[in-house]
Amino acid sequence: MSNAIPHYVPIGIDPADIDFMGHVNNASYLKWVQEAVLDHWRALAPAEAVAQHLWVALKHEITYRKPTFLDDDVIATVLLEKVQGARAFYETIIKRGEEVLAEVKSSWCCIDASSLRPARLTREVIQHFFVGDEGEAGR
Repeated sequence: MSNAIPHYVPIGIDPADIDFMGHVNNASYLKWVQEAVLDHWRALAPAEAVAQHLWVALKHEITYRKPTFLDDDVIATVLLEKVQGARAFYETIIKRGEEVLAEVKSSWCCIDASSLRPARLTREVIQHFFVGDEGEAGR
């Protein structure tokens, strides 16, 4: 992950995100991760690739560190760890200032927008997510 370009996404916390305990419900983190990863894709991938591909989440593993509250200023930092075939592996760190609120490992499947079948990304597209020549990006 050393050469991954970080992507920062401000998280808006809605009153509907707050549960009976007065902090953000765990389900909201899934929504935030999906929004952040898709924003990362749209921000860094070439427009043609964005138009030709969709993403489907395969797995999320969330480690909750601290509760999040309605008035918190929260940022999600998204990093593409690697791409293997049609799968992409992401790490998303959700923070309030320097405090880590949650760490999320997720895997996604790239889908061809026309056929709706799994699709591999080209090396040229993958390179948009890494600084310099990323050795593991094309594997």
